[in-house]
Amino acid sequence: MITREVREWLDKVKHKQYSYEDAMCEFARFSPFLTREEMEFIKSKINES
Repeated sequence: MITREVREWLDKVKHKQYSYEDAMCEFARFSPFLTREEMEFIKSKINES
């Protein structure tokens, strides 16, 4: 289950509201708590945009 925080991050990445470095720092902060399926979902959403 993707949390609100991850959804907000994903929306900001899609709308280019983060620099690459900021996006990766935020991702590194919450990524240890994601499952493999959630990581694949995030990857597919980023590739779609």
